[in-house]
Amino acid sequence: MLRLSQILLPALLCVTLAAQDEPGHRSPSVTMAPAVVTIIRGKPGTVDLHFRIGAGFHVNSNTPSEEYLIPTTLKLEAPTDIVIGKITYPPGKDMSFAFAPDQKLNVYSGDFSVSVLVRPLAGVLPGRYAVRGELRFQACDNAACYPPKKMPVAFDVNVAKTPPPPKKNPAQSPHVHG
Repeated sequence: MLRLSQILLPALLCVTLAAQDEPGHRSPSVTMAPAVVTIIRGKPGTVDLHFRIGAGFHVNSNTPSEEYLIPTTLKLEAPTDIVIGKITYPPGKDMSFAFAPDQKLNVYSGDFSVSVLVRPLAGVLPGRYAVRGELRFQACDNAACYPPKKMPVAFDVNVAKTPPPPKKNPAQSPHVHG
C-alpha cells in the first residue's frame, strides 16, 4: 500500500517555482572555490573540491534516500596522461522538510567537499594541467525544487618531476644567547 508521501513527494519535488526568474525572487546557487594541487608525476594525489550551497537551499546528496531523487554527481575530463581515479562524496545529512515532514531526505547544505584521486602518468611532462568537468545537482528550498543544473567545474594540477626539497632550518649557533 502506498503512503501518501510516496505519492505526493515525487510530485512536490518536481514542482518548479514559476517566480524564480521574477525580480525580487532568489534562485539557488552553488559555487566552487578555486583549486590547484601539486602532484608528483607517477604518484597519486588527492584534490579536494569545495562547494558552497546558497543559504536557504539544499541539494540531494550523492546517495539520496529515494531512487527517484536526482543525486549530486561530479563528472571530470582530464587531459592526456592525467588519470582521474575514485571520486569520494561526503555523507549527506538526513533532514525533513515541510512538504514531507514524515520523510527524511539525504541532502547537502552549506559547505561540502568532494575528493578526487588524480594520478599523472610517470611519463607526463612537468607543468600545469587543467581538469574540466561538471557538477550535476538539483537544488531545493523548503517548499519546492528547481530544475536540475549542471555547473562547470575546473581545477589545475601542477605536475612536478620530483618532490620539492625539504626545507632546511638555518644553521644554529652553538652558543647560548642570553
